[in-house]
Amino acid sequence: MEYRIRPRGVCAKEMMVEVDEQGVVQELKVMGGCHGNLQGIAQLAKGRPAEEIIALLKGVKCGVKGTSCPDQISKALQKALAE
Repeated sequence: MEYRIRPRGVCAKEMMVEVDEQGVVQELKVMGGCHGNLQGIAQLAKGRPAEEIIALLKGVKCGVKGTSCPDQISKALQKALAE
């Protein structure tokens, strides 16, 4: 299943996650934000259980912001799993 989210409070403009029926991340794309860092995170997430990625990224903050692109990725994965 593919899920798109417009993240809040970060530089990225849109995130797309694809999670298969076993809960494994098949694809992660982030439009906007720190391109190199987000490409790296996307590559590390592919093929891993979404729950594992959520646990690793949830709560990560960017400077004084209450969130970050990794935190927003965790939220997108949580919503994808909930559907």
